[in-house]
Amino acid sequence: MRVALQVTCVNDAMFPDTGKAVVRLLRRLGVDVDFPAAQTCCGQPMVNTGYLDEAVPVVRTFVRAFEGYDAIVTPSGSCAGSARHQHSIVAERSGDPALVAAVAETAPRTFELSEFLVDVLGVTDVGAYFPHRVTYHPTCHSLRMLGVGDRPQQLLEQVRGIRLVDLPMATECCGFGGTFALKNADTSVAMGTDKARHVLDTGAEVLVAGDNSCLMHIGGMLSRQRAGVRVMHLAEILASTEDDA
Repeated sequence: MRVALQVTCVNDAMFPDTGKAVVRLLRRLGVDVDFPAAQTCCGQPMVNTGYLDEAVPVVRTFVRAFEGYDAIVTPSGSCAGSARHQHSIVAERSGDPALVAAVAETAPRTFELSEFLVDVLGVTDVGAYFPHRVTYHPTCHSLRMLGVGDRPQQLLEQVRGIRLVDLPMATECCGFGGTFALKNADTSVAMGTDKARHVLDTGAEVLVAGDNSCLMHIGGMLSRQRAGVRVMHLAEILASTEDDA
């Protein structure tokens, strides 16, 4: 199986350890993963803001970069959702049958990390060790657009040493929402404050999620409160072993 990592813009620019963790994890599971250097943005910011025509060359670059791979794995429900559901809208709007056909190939082969592990590889125990009290935030796109469901929890429950606690009001949005946080800053902050309060109510040492953009937002709230709660991407916990303890 030829597998490619779609690292995402946010991870590439701000959270490179997440991409490295995905590679370590997949290689530990026997997956030969490539990093296509031609990859750029998935196009989601343009689509979400209404710039569908401007997203056409971005989607064209995506399908060219990931052409021929059996699976495209990304540590982001948000970007996976864009590739699976938004790319076809952009391609059809372009009027280019070749782009429509190319998207029809890449879209169903794009997986959020937990989907790939549970559904494609068929594993929940990835050999991880993380002896900390942890709570999980299900991000909106993974929950509502992709239907990831409890796959992340299935993986976390098998991590040795972990103490996984439920997050109150877990399915409520954290308030980030990409450009939503810029256009509706006051609402975004209010939602993030609620989410941070729920995290603190769990007594968790670590907040985990599948999207670093959401973790950046909630983590900012927690940091300003000097809460002492770390935020970590799911991939980083799953890649952890006794050697890292």
